[in-house]
Amino acid sequence: MITLRPWQGEALQKAIDWFSRGNRDFLINAAPGTGKTICASVIASNLIDNDEIDRVIVIAPRREIVNQWSEEFRTVTKRPMMRITGSDSAIEDQGVDCCATWASVQGLADGFQQICRKYRTLVICDEHHHAAINATWGKGTIRSFEDARFTLVLTGTPIRSDGGETAWLAYNDIGEIDHDEAGSYTISYGTAVDLGYCRPITFHRHEGQFDVVLRDGEKISVSGTQETKLPKNLENIEALQRVLNYYHLACTPTYEADGKTPQRNSYQASMLEWGISKLNDLRDTMPDAAGLIIAPRIELADYIAELLEMLDGEKPIIVHTDTTNPAEKIRVFRNSKKKWIVSVGMISEGVDIKRLRVLIYLPYAQTEIAFRQAMGRVVRTTDEEEDFTRAYVVIPTHQVFEDYARRVELEMPSLPPTGGEGGSEVKTCPMCGEKNEKSASECSSCGFEFPPPLPPPMKECEDCGALNPIRAERCQECGVSFSHEFEVKLSDAFRMGTIIRGADVDEELTQEGEKIAPELKKLFLNSGDEVLIDFVRKMPEESMGRAEELIREARRRSEE
Repeated sequence: MITLRPWQGEALQKAIDWFSRGNRDFLINAAPGTGKTICASVIASNLIDNDEIDRVIVIAPRREIVNQWSEEFRTVTKRPMMRITGSDSAIEDQGVDCCATWASVQGLADGFQQICRKYRTLVICDEHHHAAINATWGKGTIRSFEDARFTLVLTGTPIRSDGGETAWLAYNDIGEIDHDEAGSYTISYGTAVDLGYCRPITFHRHEGQFDVVLRDGEKISVSGTQETKLPKNLENIEALQRVLNYYHLACTPTYEADGKTPQRNSYQASMLEWGISKLNDLRDTMPDAAGLIIAPRIELADYIAELLEMLDGEKPIIVHTDTTNPAEKIRVFRNSKKKWIVSVGMISEGVDIKRLRVLIYLPYAQTEIAFRQAMGRVVRTTDEEEDFTRAYVVIPTHQVFEDYARRVELEMPSLPPTGGEGGSEVKTCPMCGEKNEKSASECSSCGFEFPPPLPPPMKECEDCGALNPIRAERCQECGVSFSHEFEVKLSDAFRMGTIIRGADVDEELTQEGEKIAPELKKLFLNSGDEVLIDFVRKMPEESMGRAEELIREARRRSEE
């Protein structure tokens, strides 16, 4: 028996009412991570039980998502689902439901059409933004399924970045979806967080200062926060302008003198060091918490994987078109306790790995659809009632990504009902799940010996060789600034604060909040005051420094 979330029950009833009145196309526009697959499977099961349909066809973006659909659909309906991918050359009518990749639709249009004509068919169109009317997949969709009895359109990002219209949906004059309200159900990301269906996100901006040294020794500085100034004689060289693009530099690997060993002080390494530190913190209370790196191309993915192993000591799983059996690797990662997975175009939409909590985002596509789909990988909730972990997305200081992050934050309630690391003053035993004091060396219940805490990531001062905390802005030994530029292609990188609840919190206050958060949470959680306990669980730790500053300001004003 499947227990539905309230929104899923409402969408089920609305869809059944819509279909029962002789309508064909129903739209579910729900944020990534809310549970569209289960909801659609329950709708299909209801139509089957009511003898409204004979067959179900699901169209999904990739092989991995086809596999997920097959498993979850069978769990809900108890019916087997045949998998069809782009490599299949024909469809054989086996008398069972099927799930196919979008890539297979164009080449197998006749087979899908025959099924829809022979049986009363429900077509479930997952990640519908792929079905642009003027694109290959959209044309194949319309031709293949025009005889389907019902269609169920699923999307979390309904408007395409290119403004193109998609199959089966009506649009108004300004390009917005104008589907009949009675034939659709919508739940935004902000609402999903408010209701506890998704976890809230903190976006971390990561600034890099790059020095590009030209052949004549001239140095050009590039930053994500300042305009690049070119000498007059170089302003019209297009190739140079492309090289000096900040995001291009952020995605450029740098190596040691041997040309093979990744540089430990590269821009990507500094992003990874922060991500490693955050993930290790999260794994105290959620031992199987994991991180995802989305890379723009295979070269950088392999480079990042090597860096991760150097910095964290564990070889990550890599999935891209050149790896063997990536779908199986994703399945293994989902069910393991491995820390990191690095992906190029394999884990960006639809793939469900509920233990993901940290995302380092360096993609190829810079569209808002891709951004929202990627963040959907880390917002999924678990069945754990005391899981208060947040999602963390690390983005370069790049205007496009920052604009997307702010729009996401503006959807959020001012104080989400879940969040913070409520319970971070304890650590969870990975064997039996018992909560223990953070300082415990072994589990009080089963005797499991906790591994010693990992040393905090450090960076070496190039002037004096002293080791410093990774977030230090100046060397604690000689005082040299870590934000200065070096005469290399990439100079030191450092964090530039956070974007949270629609406001920018500068780096000094961010670090202050992280510093005082553990003791503040302990005091509030031990107070016995339910209002204070609820408040501290809702407040992201990065905001606590800002809250402290506001309290000091209020005290100062009251004393005037």
